[in-house]
Amino acid sequence: MPMNFASSPVLTLRLPVWRSRMLLALFCAGFAVLVGRAVYLQGWNNDFLRAKGESRYSRVIEIPATRGRITDRHGEALAISTPVRSIWAIPDEVKMDKVQLGKLAALLELPPQDIEKRINDTSRDFVFIKRQIAPEVAERVSELRIPGVFQRPEYRRYYPGGDVMAHILGFTGADDIGQEGVELAFQSDLAGKAGSRRVIKDRMGQIVEDMESIKSAEDGHNLTLALDARIQNLVFGQLKSAIEQHRAKAGGVVVLDITTGEMLALANFPTYNPNNRTRLSGESLRNRAFTDTFEPGSTLKPFTVALALDTGKVRPDTMIQTAPGTMTIGTATIHDAHAEGLLTVAQVIQKSSNVGAAKIALSMPAESMWGMFHSVGFGAVPKLGFPGEASGRVRPAGSWRPIEQATMSYGHGISVSLIQLARAYSIFARDGELMPISLTKVDTPPSAQRVISPETARAMRAMLETVVQPGGTAPRAQIMGYRAGGKTGTAHKQQNGGYAANKYIASFVGFAPVSNPRLIIAVMIDEPTAGQYYGGTVAAPVFAKIMEGALRTLGVPPDAPMKPIQLPAAGLEVQESI
Repeated sequence: MPMNFASSPVLTLRLPVWRSRMLLALFCAGFAVLVGRAVYLQGWNNDFLRAKGESRYSRVIEIPATRGRITDRHGEALAISTPVRSIWAIPDEVKMDKVQLGKLAALLELPPQDIEKRINDTSRDFVFIKRQIAPEVAERVSELRIPGVFQRPEYRRYYPGGDVMAHILGFTGADDIGQEGVELAFQSDLAGKAGSRRVIKDRMGQIVEDMESIKSAEDGHNLTLALDARIQNLVFGQLKSAIEQHRAKAGGVVVLDITTGEMLALANFPTYNPNNRTRLSGESLRNRAFTDTFEPGSTLKPFTVALALDTGKVRPDTMIQTAPGTMTIGTATIHDAHAEGLLTVAQVIQKSSNVGAAKIALSMPAESMWGMFHSVGFGAVPKLGFPGEASGRVRPAGSWRPIEQATMSYGHGISVSLIQLARAYSIFARDGELMPISLTKVDTPPSAQRVISPETARAMRAMLETVVQPGGTAPRAQIMGYRAGGKTGTAHKQQNGGYAANKYIASFVGFAPVSNPRLIIAVMIDEPTAGQYYGGTVAAPVFAKIMEGALRTLGVPPDAPMKPIQLPAAGLEVQESI
């Protein structure tokens, strides 16, 4: 039966007129709001839309600051920054086929799977593929035109001196931030401040227009060290040769200019190449002259004697009975290498008598000895700003027993660093003044601190000169054309709370020319194992070779006849007591 539309109640239903009019009004109002919003955004407040548009093509990029150069005192470049590029990617945007991946891996010298692993990490918005590659390689990467792969300019630190300068200069990390040595100590001065600029990039990430500079980069300040590259090379060569000759574990040398307090050279061995640190180890990284401490042995005897001279306890010709070559305090016995009998104070230094030094020490209050050690910097951080500086150890005088006071007189029961020991000897070379040390070149020498009287210092210089002469413990420290003075040291190494029977540290600290001292050189050889281990036979020859070469390099006039050095026959050398 056909449907009658006219009689259908649904089709004949009439809605109220106000509902249709209200709906029309709502539509018109909504349209008016949209039109008003569009006019507002595009006419009056278009910053938001402009920012959104610019975000598609405008970028603010960082302008890296050039790190300051490091030079030696004569302007020779020791550390420079060379421009490089780093390859980075936005994982979500990378589109690369297998052929492009292979070419990229070959250029960057990376396994293809390593690159894939990085660009497949979509949880990150930014990944480095490889840092610090040569600009010419970066250009070839750019020619691959891989979407989502970009480049940024950076700088890589280069050290022309390589392993010779490693321990003084240190190195920087991938972000050009100092990690060790001078690079870390002077980071704020060397680093500079990065700048920024706004550019337009295409969809491949290439810059097509430079819009504006937001902030100019401020390059780091150049740094002139006190270091003399000529002397540094000499020091490193002689130290390396000595380590190899005596099959030693390690060693260090410090060279100071007495007149200014400048550190002209510092070397350690083993070392590393700061330009290639793929096999860097803790042993080679350590700057032993600053960070390692050791018992100085007989190199401490001059400070004990200097205190006794300065306080009037003894004179250089005061007689000290050292027979029978031993001295018992409680249950402990102190030994001399050779029984000498009656010695003057000067001979106690020349022959390096432990018994003589102990007797002199026990004639003075423990507090006075502690005061002497403290006044020359033992037990305190040198405060040169160098990372890892060690303070050493000097126990409070109130806790000293007599045997401890006696052994401290010849460098046992106390620990120092090589840089502390070198600086302390300035009181003998500078007429009683302790000179501040500087890593950077000095225009005006700083004021020094008086520790002992000039008369005492001159008397000690005369005694220390006899040490390198025939009859002393270090004739191998003699220098042709120059008078030299110094003191040997040989000490058992500490191990497991005691002393190792067959492990030694051989040392020598000295100065020259004696008539008008210019340089102090401290040498330390750790665990020589080739048969010789005394400071006079292991460390003193290193001192002599370095001192002679350094004085001639500096043009210091000779103060002694130019005649061959007379050395004692093998087996007849005077050895210091241990």
